[in-house]
Amino acid sequence: MTEMLQPLMPWLHNIFGEDVDWKQVFLIGMSPLFLLAFMAEFVVERKRGHAGNFCWKEIVANLSLGASYQVFEALMWLLLTGGIFAWVYEHRLFTIPVNGWTILPIFVGTEFCYYWFHRTSHRVRWFWAAHVPHHSGETMNFTTAMRQSVLNAFVGTFVFYLPLVWLGVPPAVVMFCLAVDLAYQYFVHTEAVGRFPAWYEHVFDTPSNHRVHHGRNPEYIDKNYGGVLILFDRWFGTYVEERAKVDYGITQQIRSYNFLVLNVHEMVDMLRDVFSPGPWGQRLKHLVMPPDWQRPGHKPVRTWETEGR
Repeated sequence: MTEMLQPLMPWLHNIFGEDVDWKQVFLIGMSPLFLLAFMAEFVVERKRGHAGNFCWKEIVANLSLGASYQVFEALMWLLLTGGIFAWVYEHRLFTIPVNGWTILPIFVGTEFCYYWFHRTSHRVRWFWAAHVPHHSGETMNFTTAMRQSVLNAFVGTFVFYLPLVWLGVPPAVVMFCLAVDLAYQYFVHTEAVGRFPAWYEHVFDTPSNHRVHHGRNPEYIDKNYGGVLILFDRWFGTYVEERAKVDYGITQQIRSYNFLVLNVHEMVDMLRDVFSPGPWGQRLKHLVMPPDWQRPGHKPVRTWETEGR
């Protein structure tokens, strides 16, 4: 991989330091394709009479969240994350070669890590505080995939991929596999596609499978966490098939398109819950319990306007 990009390496090293963040390099490089795909999706859906799937205030918010996420992830890799990955790799248990025999198991391993990162991000409020911007959109189109938070690196989502590095997979390879995983997911955020053949729906994440994941319908909440594969959901009991029409958004829907509010509203509310009067043992549970957990005798804080569903 580095040999193919050798002419660009000095420029990349100037930006990312010695340990290049291949995840961000790949995703930034894919951005023009992402935008072209969105424009094609818009044309097709408008011709079908589905222009209501595109709220332009929300699309602008999606793009701003995506752009800031890419910049902040690159910055955090340079300042902190890259050094952590390099240190863990120096203390690895084995040295796993990267070749035609190992790349597929490594990718599946990355997907396994992603599944548990994603599941934890829905069931532990500390991580949900960074993941919630991705789910607060009330329409579904390709730009919804760009709804990412600048808090991702801050809350420590990268720790879910460190076990692969500790086992002996080079950090660059883990990050590149994760980038491919995330790039694939861009194309499952759409209503322009119905269902794929049954065998494909059974093995892979698809627009149908992923629409479920974004639903606030009671039967859809916290389901279908897979990125490229849906097999782990089937094996661990978190799979649900799309049946009822999906109602997009979150159960306490934030009423804002403001970039800053979308990024921090859940983190602010969580910290205000923690520092509200009460026993510290109960207050600290706001960090580790699911987002809908309520402390006895405490009314959840809502700093900004929300609408319950």
